Amino acid sequence: METLTNIAVPTRDQVNSESQAIFDQLKKQLGMVPNLYATIGYSSSALSAFLAFSGSVGKETFSNKEIEAIKLAVSEANNCIYCKSAHTALAKMNGFSEEETLQIRNATIKDEKLNVLTSLAKQVAEKAGHADESVKERFFKAGYDAKALIDFVAIVAAVTFTNYAHALTNVEVDFPIVK
Repeated sequence: METLTNIAVPTRDQVNSESQAIFDQLKKQLGMVPNLYATIGYSSSALSAFLAFSGSVGKETFSNKEIEAIKLAVSEANNCIYCKSAHTALAKMNGFSEEETLQIRNATIKDEKLNVLTSLAKQVAEKAGHADESVKERFFKAGYDAKALIDFVAIVAAVTFTNYAHALTNVEVDFPIVK
């Protein structure tokens, strides 16, 4: 019989001073320290690097809505309940309806550019970085270029990190749980 080892979400006192400073900053910015970020905080270097990377990649190329669509599609493909829940909340904060968040997760959203992004995200996540030529062709026909492709990969990598971190730690989801 398999057993799942859960990792406890650390309190501020259980992490080093670098992570404590990041926790303080997160609490000021978000009003909370999300459980997954706190858990990543066991490694202050991982948390610091992740937040810097995730907070900057794709910003020059994609809108916040597009970034959330990519992250939500990848989280669905990786079946990460924590990230699906967090990015559904963030997607709604960026103007998506509940129905649209479900369409994003299934890569069935009607908006052509968002459909291209979510279709590519789903394939890249499911196929370990690979995608059908037809989907890549749709990406470029939608007006994206080589820089956008690299920014896209960086966004996928950032959310995949949190998807995997949750899969291995199974920390409690502290966002409204999605269907």
